[in-house]
Amino acid sequence: MPEGDTVWNTARVLHRALAGATLTASEFRVPQLATTDLAGWAVRESAARGKHLLLRLTAPAEGDSPPTSWTLHSHLRMDGAWRAYAPGERWAARPGHLIRAVLRSPQAVAVGYHLHELALVPTAEEERLVGHLGPDLLGADWDAAEAVRRLAAHPDAPVGEALLDQRNLAGVDME
Repeated sequence: MPEGDTVWNTARVLHRALAGATLTASEFRVPQLATTDLAGWAVRESAARGKHLLLRLTAPAEGDSPPTSWTLHSHLRMDGAWRAYAPGERWAARPGHLIRAVLRSPQAVAVGYHLHELALVPTAEEERLVGHLGPDLLGADWDAAEAVRRLAAHPDAPVGEALLDQRNLAGVDME
């Protein structure tokens, strides 16, 4: 199971590989995004929020409309993964039938394996996907007092369950 730090590190890998690049092609192997083409979209950043990966993109301007901000949201759950490869490098992380997303740029190819949740949403609507989460242990929003407040609101919860509840503090996982 990906731990919170694994998701955070994955976001850093994707950020180093894609941030600042313009996508040259995309491929989605999930019904809801099967016809989505992100070619020409710019990658602003990759971030983690708890166990959620947020790839923030800017769509190209159309006519007189300004560019718009979108987020490719993914959740790794138990067995998902993103890997970054050099163009032309063999994708060897997992079997090909598990690939759910491929994002190509001149510098890198990002491949998402076994992603259970994958959605493209306006960046302004990210909160509807991750707003319920408590402060993130590895995030810029970490607030120990808020985490304690949330934990104390349920004093009868067993400690292990309370720490694993992402509504109290995000990114914790215990095996």
